Amino acid sequence: MNKLWSKDTEQKFFNEAQNFVTPEQLFYVADDGKYVAYWPKSYVGKKSTLQSRNALIGTYTEKWSTCLIQEIVQDKGLFAVQGAICDEVALSNMSPADVVISKSKNITQTAEEIIEIIEVKMSIVWNWELFQNKNLVCVGDYKTHQGNPGLLRSDSMLKAIGKSINIRISSCKASKIPIIIMGNTPITNSYYSKVDHLKAAGIVQGFWSVNPAPLDDDGQSIKNTDKQGFCRFDSFVELKNAFSALLTEERNYFSSMKSKKELGQIIEKANKEQTYEKKAEVFLKLINE
Repeated sequence: MNKLWSKDTEQKFFNEAQNFVTPEQLFYVADDGKYVAYWPKSYVGKKSTLQSRNALIGTYTEKWSTCLIQEIVQDKGLFAVQGAICDEVALSNMSPADVVISKSKNITQTAEEIIEIIEVKMSIVWNWELFQNKNLVCVGDYKTHQGNPGLLRSDSMLKAIGKSINIRISSCKASKIPIIIMGNTPITNSYYSKVDHLKAAGIVQGFWSVNPAPLDDDGQSIKNTDKQGFCRFDSFVELKNAFSALLTEERNYFSSMKSKKELGQIIEKANKEQTYEKKAEVFLKLINE
């Protein structure tokens, strides 16, 4: 597998899902009998709420992301594990990681085994119509329908941020584990500065979209925010290089609220060490005391 998210990916989801659920569980039914993935912006008829698709697309996108990431890390002797549990870093049985990159294949992990945590926030991006002959036709991108897919949803963004913070503050063992939020849409401009600040603060290492062309007719979508808090990846190689950079650079998260005097004393003590690495080790140790 070496393709990123596309219309083909969504078509495959609908075709596979129809093998074990009814069309009414996958599509909205309009007043005129049309089966659509989202209400078109022009639609003014009766509406219903479709919840049954959420679990299906959630499972599908997590599995799809796991396969994609496995393709990226397999030559490094690492494993992409779906639904990993590690109580040491707040990944419980009730709230497991969507995907982790790990030294181990096991579902139950230790903090030392986990190399990276990926939270998946994806959904159906385009609008689709299902015809009576079972043909599935794309009828527009996300600007043509009334839904807010993926990272364009505020609730998805807030859930991802909240879970990332919970992991970060769980224990000092989480301080070396990068966290990526993986989506298949852009983000709204109201979140541009927020994601940059979250990256600068070390809470997450990026909101990454693996959908190179979310808009039809060469429509333009954001490539990245100013400080790379959000990035759109346009090829498998580009995504692999970004993951490789995270995997090869050891990072440490630190956070504290100290007076200027305390901070100065910590810097002075750390600066007595001979190497940059030792200075960093002492600084991190003292700032967390």
